Amino acid sequence: MARKPLAEQPIPPTPDYWSAWKRGLPTDPGFFPISVWLQAPEDAKAYRDAGINLFVGLFKGPTEEHLAFLREADMKVICHQNEVGLKNADDPVIAGWMHGDEPDNAQAKKDGGEGYDPCIDPKTVIERYNNWKTQDPTRPIYLNLGQGVSLTDWVGRGVCRGRTDMYPEYSKGADILSYDIYPVNSGYPEVQGNLYYVADGVDNLREWSNYKKPVWCWIECTKIGDRAHGSRKPTVAEVKSEVWMALVRGATGFGYFCHEFGKNPKSNAPLSDPEMLAGINAINMEVHNLAAVLNSPSVPSAAGVSSSSTEVPVDIMVKQHEDATYVFAVAMRKGKTTAAITVSGGSNAEALGEGRDLELKDGVFEDSFEDYAVHLYKIS
Repeated sequence: MARKPLAEQPIPPTPDYWSAWKRGLPTDPGFFPISVWLQAPEDAKAYRDAGINLFVGLFKGPTEEHLAFLREADMKVICHQNEVGLKNADDPVIAGWMHGDEPDNAQAKKDGGEGYDPCIDPKTVIERYNNWKTQDPTRPIYLNLGQGVSLTDWVGRGVCRGRTDMYPEYSKGADILSYDIYPVNSGYPEVQGNLYYVADGVDNLREWSNYKKPVWCWIECTKIGDRAHGSRKPTVAEVKSEVWMALVRGATGFGYFCHEFGKNPKSNAPLSDPEMLAGINAINMEVHNLAAVLNSPSVPSAAGVSSSSTEVPVDIMVKQHEDATYVFAVAMRKGKTTAAITVSGGSNAEALGEGRDLELKDGVFEDSFEDYAVHLYKIS
């Protein structure tokens, strides 16, 4: 798909976007939404300790008990607009309403029979959106789409396969858009191990919504392990790469898919995986510490990048905040390369979280990248 170069794309919506809703997400520039999908509210405090600030989805909820657990943990939630939800419409713990998951995919038969029904018509999604807005106009409405956003010819869409023309219509039925694709776990050869599919989906969904709505995505952090997926858990480094690929391409929020299926299913697998939990926590803290920077306008003219290897392009996001320039850089393919980054002003670049500085010579500094590496720089 042809699209505008990163430097020419409109900036993503800023926190001011949330001011349209009385009870939506915080407008504080220091708030960056990091969520988990369909988790038990009893685990909200544990997720809060790991840097999560939002639940998306509640199994057969919301119920009064769900909301009580979330209030106690100070955890906001985006959930279905059911009777209990509307009864608690004044409760600020509810930050938004949500559609059913992945309407763009082929749908299970309502009667439980064999085969699948077609994807849900975007007109139905828009109609539901308008009805829910009538019930409660004080909160945004969220829509998650499937991996066809990125793998555009995905067979799981059934008769809707390849119909990318439907996505601009779906985008009219929500105020927050997201999608999911899990390259490490994927059983599809064209996707498996190719982390850049995460970034490509962000690109597509931003373009299909005319760059006017927040785009989030879901990040794999477990060995999902059902029959449609592979069997390898991503490394912490791969999780970080997927997160920063999405952010550099303009995602304004993200979340973790925490389920494992198979013989020993777990819905909250990271909570019993010390290595992954610590890794997620570190990624989340890094993002939270940079939230005000990420929420500021991008300034693509303030820096440029070239890669020594055409096989390993490096993408950057450039921000200017409180008298400093920030360059967030990610290698978008496997392999090794050296990136030459040109910056307007400054004498050295601090590699954040790495304990090293790089000297600028004639406004340029160089750094090595290997296998989807992420480097975050601050030039004072």
